[in-house]
Amino acid sequence: MRQDVSSSPAAPGVPDDRKNRFATLTFERDVAAPALALWEAWTAPAARAIWASPSPSVTVEFLEADTRIGGREISLCKVAGQPDIRCECGWLELQPPLRSVNYEVISSDGVHKSAALVTADISGTGERCRLMVTVQLSTPAGDMETGYRQGFGAGLGNLAGVAERTMVLQRVIYAARSRVWNAWMNSRTLPQWWGPEGFSCRTKRIDLREGGEWVFDMIAPDGTVYPNHHVYKEVRHEERIGYALHWGENGPKHADAWASFEEQDGATMVTLGMVFSTAAEFQEAKGFGAVELGLQTLGKLERFISSR
Repeated sequence: MRQDVSSSPAAPGVPDDRKNRFATLTFERDVAAPALALWEAWTAPAARAIWASPSPSVTVEFLEADTRIGGREISLCKVAGQPDIRCECGWLELQPPLRSVNYEVISSDGVHKSAALVTADISGTGERCRLMVTVQLSTPAGDMETGYRQGFGAGLGNLAGVAERTMVLQRVIYAARSRVWNAWMNSRTLPQWWGPEGFSCRTKRIDLREGGEWVFDMIAPDGTVYPNHHVYKEVRHEERIGYALHWGENGPKHADAWASFEEQDGATMVTLGMVFSTAAEFQEAKGFGAVELGLQTLGKLERFISSR
């Protein structure tokens, strides 16, 4: 993994007070993850909430998150004893999994600090990819360039670590998005298809609203019981859900997950993403076939919908 940061030189003859107002910063990272995993880590709100904080002393609170062209994200960066910093991000271009463009406006106490155009390009095949982020910065405050260098550098380091423990599964289901959503976000039907081939669900409690939970056991074909606890953090009707996965009721969290539903000419692209809590848990999941088992689960969803 490497990072290169450069700044374009100021034009000759431009007064000093203006030279500091504009900069172009370039960041590069080699990431040990597939391009799709990096894309989801870069754009999915559930994943962005994990890596957004540049350091443990900074808390990032997301007030709004809508990753689609024309959508925006609003967050507050909080440091003890200092005014909150408000960041508004608006998505201008999304070409998964290759390129995104967004604007970013920073303010504090109602005072404008900077504006930037952020372009991210992802390239590579297989299990490795490269991320290049270009930040075209405009600011009335001469010290913002240093802050951007430090903040983006730390944030992209966090992003790379998150991408490297992110698992992404996709399946096109040939049914309208409303039907796919209703099969997933229905407390009666979800337990009927959830899980890999041969597994069944035994529900203890289920409430699929934002702030709700699903406490259940997954029962394997050999009778082995796997306690599960899903805690729902975000529910956007027919668009996406975000939830935490725990080992049993109130047990340790092992992943943050999301599912998104995108309409495609009458069909629905379902994307299921998971950021595992540690790299070791990610490798363990890959080792026991979590990708294959997850794809079986999405296959069961499609068969369930087609049978109704």
